[in-house]
Amino acid sequence: MPSDSFAARGTFEALGSSRSLYRLDAVPGAGRLPYSLKVLLENLLRNEDGHGVTRDQISAVADWDPHAEPATEIQFTPARVLMQDFTGVPCLVDLVAMREAMTERGGDPALIDTRRPVELVIDHSVVADRFGSPEAFGRNVELEYERNRERYEFLRWGQGALRNLRVVPPGTGICHQVNLEHLARVVFDEDGLAFPDTLVGTDSHTPMVNGLGVLGWGVGGIEAEAAMLGRPVSMLVPRVVGVRLSGALPSGSTATDLVLTIAERLRAHGVVGSFVEFHGPGVAEVPVANRATIGNMSPEYGATCAIFPIDAETLAYLRLTGRDERHVALVEAYAKEQGLWHDPGHTADYSETLDIDLSAVVPSIAGPKRPQDRIALPEAPAALFAALGRGDTPDAGAPAGVDEGDEESFPASDPLSVTGDHPGDRPAEPTRVPRAGETPPPPPGPVCAAGPDGTVDRLGHGAVVIAAITSCTNTSNPQVMVAAGLLARKAVERGLRSRPWVKTSLAPGSRIVMDYLAHAGLLPALETLGFDLVGYGCTTCIGNSGPLIDEVSRTVAAEDLTVASVLSGNRNFEGRIHPEVKLNYLASPPLVVAYALAGSMAVDLTRDPLGTGDDGRPVRLRDIWPEPQEIQQVIAASLRPDMFKAGYADLFAGDERWQALPDPRGDLFAWDADSTYVRCPPYFQALPDRPPPLRDLTRARVLALLGDSVTTDHISPAGAIRPDSPAGAYLQARGVAPRDFNSYGSRRGNHEVMICGTFANVRLRNLLAPGTEGGFTRHLPDGEQTTIHAAAVRYAEEGVPLLIVAGKEYGSGSSRDWAAKGTALLGVKAVLAESFERIHRSNLVGMGVLPLQFRPGDSARTLGLTGEETYAVHRVAELSDTVDIEASGPAGTTRFTARVRLDTPTEAEYYRHGGILPHALRSLLAP
Repeated sequence: MPSDSFAARGTFEALGSSRSLYRLDAVPGAGRLPYSLKVLLENLLRNEDGHGVTRDQISAVADWDPHAEPATEIQFTPARVLMQDFTGVPCLVDLVAMREAMTERGGDPALIDTRRPVELVIDHSVVADRFGSPEAFGRNVELEYERNRERYEFLRWGQGALRNLRVVPPGTGICHQVNLEHLARVVFDEDGLAFPDTLVGTDSHTPMVNGLGVLGWGVGGIEAEAAMLGRPVSMLVPRVVGVRLSGALPSGSTATDLVLTIAERLRAHGVVGSFVEFHGPGVAEVPVANRATIGNMSPEYGATCAIFPIDAETLAYLRLTGRDERHVALVEAYAKEQGLWHDPGHTADYSETLDIDLSAVVPSIAGPKRPQDRIALPEAPAALFAALGRGDTPDAGAPAGVDEGDEESFPASDPLSVTGDHPGDRPAEPTRVPRAGETPPPPPGPVCAAGPDGTVDRLGHGAVVIAAITSCTNTSNPQVMVAAGLLARKAVERGLRSRPWVKTSLAPGSRIVMDYLAHAGLLPALETLGFDLVGYGCTTCIGNSGPLIDEVSRTVAAEDLTVASVLSGNRNFEGRIHPEVKLNYLASPPLVVAYALAGSMAVDLTRDPLGTGDDGRPVRLRDIWPEPQEIQQVIAASLRPDMFKAGYADLFAGDERWQALPDPRGDLFAWDADSTYVRCPPYFQALPDRPPPLRDLTRARVLALLGDSVTTDHISPAGAIRPDSPAGAYLQARGVAPRDFNSYGSRRGNHEVMICGTFANVRLRNLLAPGTEGGFTRHLPDGEQTTIHAAAVRYAEEGVPLLIVAGKEYGSGSSRDWAAKGTALLGVKAVLAESFERIHRSNLVGMGVLPLQFRPGDSARTLGLTGEETYAVHRVAELSDTVDIEASGPAGTTRFTARVRLDTPTEAEYYRHGGILPHALRSLLAP
């Protein structure tokens, strides 16, 4: 039972009756706290039990020192868990394996169950195979069901076996937008007790719902499983960076431009692991859709969350999206009663405060491989040439990229080399000249000419071969979606068309998007330009972009072209979007349409023509860009609450395909021994009843020596499976034809595929295998070059523990649990890096892999480490703040100290048990 040591439980009046709450004003000092910490404080008050959540934890939040480094552990109990299918399937696989392990040990499998609401949205499995036709959506859905039937049957079983799990079937929308438009409560009303809606999600973009005032963030699937089992999330009381907004967005700038500006500014400032909270007079000028865009991209600037407080805009959005009026009234009453209502004149205590003037935001894109690398739109052609390794820009007197005689060659350079910068320390610098042994440059050749009568034959470097309106980031936002539709209509009226080499697609975040675009009469123009509906879900942004146009693909390969994608997404990491596309740029939906018309990144959209109209005159972007009032008029006339009410009335029912799937029952799942999608993982095999003593690492070898900004996409790719990869060989050996491989993401329920795919990204550069690109390494001491998977298998047979050595920001990007699971199952015992992204570091701990961090100033380079050494890691069993490391090579032994990144006592306990799942199972089995 709750302890309530502050006597905080009380009542308030709402909806004409009395409701209970845990009063924040019962705790001295609560009024000065930022909004986000007030929500954490309420969470502790409500869940105080004297054991897991204590009075001292409550006092630690109330007495928070904004300028101190995070050091105090608290236990956060989220109200619910949100999952998408790529991460949800392996989570359920793990829980099923736990049930079997519980049964084998004489326990009750029903103890492994979801204790709080868990909502899983199937949104990551549709692929943009078909495009540019009215039949694209229907055919893509058919292919989705053909490929994923086993996974979907498994999810149907899970929905029946786990009491609080609800599955949103395919073809509904992206989990973050469904969460924003329907699932989010903002305030829970549970048995007469009101409390803030909070959540953790198995996708790093969970903070999208922060735009609605809901505190939540992305966690690894391993942490989410613990939360599903009712266990709190261990965390340190965070730093909170306040961002004071002023002004309003100028005409011509969009929410996408704003979020790219914020991503650049906050990544350069350094907010990794911090809460970010927006306040000030400019907050009222930012509608919830724009707030959600900003929250969605919080992982791109490294923040745990990026939250806006509750205000009148919050209520307006709840009403727009069809929420019950009584619930809207409850949200308002509760927020005002608890001091959670935004007061523009009140400034809370913050660790730091930044000022952002909305009126200074300019049209922008970001790329070619990191979301924080913002490019002001007029600078896009110069940035393209820099990425291609050519420092010069087009002649100022001639339109960029339209000279058919442009045959200038490119100097030796690597358009994809990592800059070596640490974005948390300083802004990114231009792409550097590569070192010896790195990827060779593209051959001499022309930049793609984007003339008015261009054909595929004129394809060249910098050609836009994918233009995709996709991802939760922007397709949740009516302002930019309507802007895209209006721009398309104006372009079509002037006689413009998309270039023939561009694969165009439209994948909205929810069905309501198509409703209001249709009501506004904007769909015909989008379809004329090839932006037909391809599916409701994450497509291009997660690598489900499907094949390029056949002729384009052949030309890119034959001429070794460096080509580009433009997408309205949040991620553009190397190898993520499409294996044949090396340059990837994030842009607003209307700019995606514009680049489809231009066909080349060499075109200066602020100056050069997009093409020639029917009247023979050049048409420029400014000629067809919609005005803000025009956009608002369309939204006001076309977007209505009844669309949301109708669209979400049957959210969990699914279409006839979903309803026709088998609906198996039972506490235990019947594994299919022949399945290549869903297999029982080995985490609990031969698991002792008690954790064995921790031991030092000896005779360890480096599996991969990596640079800066290695993302979870590099570690555990989500896109296409190559036939010549270890995963491709595994599938073909089991009778799966390459056309039926599907993606790595869809195969995450099969640990064997995922082990094969770990470190298999085609753009990975392992310095142990110089001159290669992809998942290669050298087995030591013989030096044989082989795949990382094959080397790991050999090391396991030899009893050799493994290390990964890396640079800054290791594990940035998606909160992909398989990046940690695959690492552990390859035999990696520790990762030694200059710095970690928050979620991946936590995931490594959750899988029993020790995260170690170089001391400031130390790195593999400064210490002279080549990766060819044998390593010994001493004092592991102490679980102290540091370990001593010896790296012994031909030149002698290098000794140094590294920091142990077990940041809380709970994490240390997880590591001692070999991970979260063994710890949870042993706890449930304990008398």
